[in-house]
Amino acid sequence: MDVVNNVASQRFEIRLPDGAVAFADYRPMKGKVMFPHTVVPPAHEGKGIGSALARTALAWAREQQLQVIPACSFFVAYMRRHPETHDLLDPGFRQQVAG
Repeated sequence: MDVVNNVASQRFEIRLPDGAVAFADYRPMKGKVMFPHTVVPPAHEGKGIGSALARTALAWAREQQLQVIPACSFFVAYMRRHPETHDLLDPGFRQQVAG
């Protein structure tokens, strides 16, 4: 899956074979990035598309040395399942995600 950072739209995108687009929105802040919304079209759910978006977005946040604010429930769930991402969490969200 080819994940593209659409900087102009502030979202990571995957263009799907049927013309649909899956995406994870982001909002850059000073030293942080918020991920408020992730969309995978229903016909494409359960195929790892959301995980590919989250994995790429979080790798980008790490490269940019940004703390992550996971405002999207998908990002919260993804980060719970992937403790290797917990170091990226904004301190105010560590308890919510890391438990």
